[in-house]
Formats: sequence, C-alpha cells, structure tokens
Amino acid sequence: MQQKSQRKAERLDSEKPAAVVAPITTGCTVKISNYGWDRSDKFVKIYITLTGVHQVPTENVQVHFTERSFDLLVKNLNGKSYSMIVNNLLKPISVEGSSKKVKTDTVLMLCRKKAENTRWDYPTQVEKECKEKEKPSYDNETDPTKGLMNVLKKIYEDGDDMKRAINKAWVESREKQAKGDTEF
Repeated sequence: MQQKSQRKAERLDSEKPAAVVAPITTGCTVKISNYGWDRSDKFVKIYITLTGVHQVPTENVQVHFTERSFDLLVKNLNGKSYSMIVNNLLKPISVEGSSKKVKTDTVLMLCRKKAENTRWDYPTQVEKECKEKEKPSYDNETDPTKGLMNVLKKIYEDGDDMKRAINKAWVESREKQAKGDTEF
C-alpha cells in the first residue's frame, strides 16, 4: 500500500509542468502625461507614478534616451502597457550617463546633464515657451497705471471664474448706487 501511494505521488510529480508562465496580455497602451521633476547639478530627474510598477519584471520597463528626448515603455502592468515620450528636452543630456530606477510605485528617470551645473527652469522647450507666454509683460516706458490695467485685463480675459466675480461685484455696486446706498 505504501508503494502504491509512492508511485501515485511520483506519477503526479511527473505530470506537473516544469514551469508556470503567466501569459503576457497587454490590452491597450496608456499614454502617461502626468509626471514630476526635479534638478540637481548633474541630473534632471523625472518621477512617473505607476501603481504596482515595482512588481513588474525588470525587462518590462524599457527606456530609450537620445540627446534631446527619452521614451519609457512599461509592459504588462495590470494587463496594460504604459508609454511616455518626452521630446525636445530643454538642453542636451548624456545618453550614456542617463538611466532609470524602479522604486515602489514609481519609475525614476535620471537624465544626466551634458553640461553640469547648468540651470534647467523647465524640463522641455515647449513647457518653457508656454510658461513664458503666460508671464505678463512690463513696459517701463509707459504709464504705470496702464501696465496695471493691462495685467488686470489679462487676468479677466484668461479666467472665467474671475470674469464672473468681477461682473457680480460690478452689478452689485451699480445696484447699490441706483438705490442710493453708497456705503462700501
């Protein structure tokens, strides 16, 4: 009887597959557009938050660097692939000195600056241009009140909530004046 159970166990062992491989199913590719960044003397650091990325095999997190760009591809994370392409970095980076680190729920891209100790105010050229367009221009040659009015006009034009608040205050002020109540 002992021999029967031993043979049965051996037969079951021989029927087991050698390795269980999880199927790679990537239904769709999700474009990553949200990231954080920081800078040091030698690196520009890009932080991408992806829940569970630390549990994915290392070979499923791929990065390709060029002098002015990088692209990240994370395969088979919860059945999806995640992709992030950043073109037109503000300044050149060293392809050989750049790397990635996978941490808990985060991929850290370490872009080594080609010229150390240079200041990067923005990660990309596009972001720099967008932010500089938003800055109000100050003209020292004209009347200072005109400059203030231009800044207020820009604020009014850019913000719907601001427009409503200004309009509401103006209407309420006019209504009080019409009633003869000029107390402010």
